[in-house]
Amino acid sequence: MVFVRLRPMMKKEKEAGSRSCIRIVNQRDVYLTEFASENDYLRLKRLRGRHFTFDSSFTESATQLEVYSTTTADLVEAVLQGRNGSVFCYGATGAGKTYTMLGTVGNPGVMVLAIKDLYTKIKQRSFEGHHTVHLSYLEVYNETVKDLLSPGRPLVLREDKQTIAIEILGSEVAYTNLLRPYLVVAVSELKSGIVAAGLSQYRAYSTDEVMALLHQGNKNRTTEPTRANETSSRSHAILQVMVEYQTRDASMNLVNRVGKLSLIDLAGSERALATDQRTVRSVEGANINRSLLSLSSCINALVEGKKHIPYRNSKLTQLLKDSLGGACNTVMIANISPSNFTFGETQNTLHWADRAKEIRNKVEYCTL
Repeated sequence: MVFVRLRPMMKKEKEAGSRSCIRIVNQRDVYLTEFASENDYLRLKRLRGRHFTFDSSFTESATQLEVYSTTTADLVEAVLQGRNGSVFCYGATGAGKTYTMLGTVGNPGVMVLAIKDLYTKIKQRSFEGHHTVHLSYLEVYNETVKDLLSPGRPLVLREDKQTIAIEILGSEVAYTNLLRPYLVVAVSELKSGIVAAGLSQYRAYSTDEVMALLHQGNKNRTTEPTRANETSSRSHAILQVMVEYQTRDASMNLVNRVGKLSLIDLAGSERALATDQRTVRSVEGANINRSLLSLSSCINALVEGKKHIPYRNSKLTQLLKDSLGGACNTVMIANISPSNFTFGETQNTLHWADRAKEIRNKVEYCTL
């Protein structure tokens, strides 16, 4: 599912004479208007527009809770049922992606609300079975993968085939790539996936523990001031929450469900002139744009039904392979600015989101 969120006009944009180029109607339809330049006298009164329709579109007055309830709440429930879910924000620098995902202390974003909702639901079901929650937090910066919870050497990505061997002829066999062995009656082999070798996983028993880990990881994340945003995220951040649910069925056989929720805050797509000309920032911007271009290429290939999807073109797309083309419920939130000063970036974001609507994933349960 694809959603669009419009941020409010900033004070400095109003003071500079910016006009709104976005109009949202019926909570779904987005109208983009291009105004002619004041110096273009031949086309001064001519307007060019474009209409887009999404699963839902949020105006600048939408609350964090409204955005979470509409986009992500159902994914949290699905993860507890043994399915995988992914949410990621896309948009230009300064469009409000990090606010949507992380928010503030007073207005928490999707990541924080999802974690709180997850533990609330687990507490409500504590009598039904046993839940275990592990999480990891990483960033992709300049095509290097880093552990945000345990900073150190760059992590290496590798393809990992998750084979599970379980109780054969009454003997207990530990299976690989899940958090610990259980004695259950089933044999299964999961599809291969990309993992970051050496990525730390932390077991979290409460919302407060997750919040502390999230705060720790965010302090380690790469952010720098640019001309477009004073606290611009210069990396893609991925929070992965693995939930194991252990219970018994009517025949008293042990059933283990494993669900994974991935929450992704992408770095902003940008133009070099809109950010900075300093060497470090320009290199960062080039790498950000390169990885987002690879993401767009993968989306186009998936929509067109091509056999080869170029996931290997960037570290970001390798990590998002399961979210884009795997057995996963995926939500995309495109963040846009109302200012006509950023018309080009807004138009690109809306075109990207419109294209992403055509992706169709096959959802599978992971029940052992």
